Amino acid sequence: MNIIIALIIFSIIILFHELGHFLFAKINGIRVNEFCLGLGPTLIGFTKGETKYSLKLLPFGGACIMEGEDGESQEEDSFNSKSVWARMSVVAAGPIFNFIMAWVFALIIMLSVGYDRPALTSVREGFPAEEAGLQKGDEIISMNGSRIHFFREISQYSMFHPGEEVEVVYEREGTRHTVSLNPKMDEETGRPMLGMNGSPYRERGSFLQSVSHSFYEVKYLICTTVESLRMLITGKVALNDLSGPVGIVKAMGDTYDTSQSAGGTGLAILSMVNFSIFLSANLGIMNLLPIPALDGGRLLFLIIEAIRRKKISPEKEGMVHFVGLVALMALMVFVMFNDIRNII
Repeated sequence: MNIIIALIIFSIIILFHELGHFLFAKINGIRVNEFCLGLGPTLIGFTKGETKYSLKLLPFGGACIMEGEDGESQEEDSFNSKSVWARMSVVAAGPIFNFIMAWVFALIIMLSVGYDRPALTSVREGFPAEEAGLQKGDEIISMNGSRIHFFREISQYSMFHPGEEVEVVYEREGTRHTVSLNPKMDEETGRPMLGMNGSPYRERGSFLQSVSHSFYEVKYLICTTVESLRMLITGKVALNDLSGPVGIVKAMGDTYDTSQSAGGTGLAILSMVNFSIFLSANLGIMNLLPIPALDGGRLLFLIIEAIRRKKISPEKEGMVHFVGLVALMALMVFVMFNDIRNII
């Protein structure tokens, strides 16, 4: 059951991503030859108008196959016959639709259970927060200029900037104060900490607050993904820590079981919606990376074309994307093997 739920969520997120490409292709007069969910041989399909809609055997991935996307077609409704700006909009639409979906899911969570205010429930004795005079009830406004909207952003900042001095702006009884805190090593966890404690419980705001905090939720996840990639590139996170579809499915299954045991089906569904926010925002960011074969790699070539005002050779671009695709497939195999090893 857990696997089925995970596959449904994956399918919805990928389908919405490809829908972005599909709709903007149609808007720009580009013929879509096939719109499919999954990879491999076709299980079922039908043709309507100029487009074949199909479901593939392997339940991962999807595609919006446009006429002339590979640069070979000279038809008027082919991808490469359109202006560079039209093509950029089509390529960027997929990741943008992922961010839109993440915001919609975040709004559902905000309206259902609210958000975790960055208000302190206590400060740890002997740690910088207490020494600087912070108290229960103080609301954290910013850390080193980064606006704080959720309490978990405090932990996020500390995790991505371990040991760094931080300027904290907080509000008490309508008045804002600024203090500088130097993290202190916690012997129990072995990590530098500021000593600020908050509540994991959420509170609901007004409809407008829910709308705005939905944007903040997506921003929080985007920042988390970007900072995690930075740590991976700088060697602070190992490749073995990466998780692929197998690991994500297991994590979703564990989350579903835990939530169902704790609060029933309703809480389990909300936990899956919350997981979907992360997956959709993550997919949007990963696809925007300037890596060949991904949307970001294609956008990079289009940006270069816009600057040069001259198309790059389709053969050369195709070769770069092919090499990128091979490298990505190799990485996927490594990550999948790593997931299976960790599960076993």
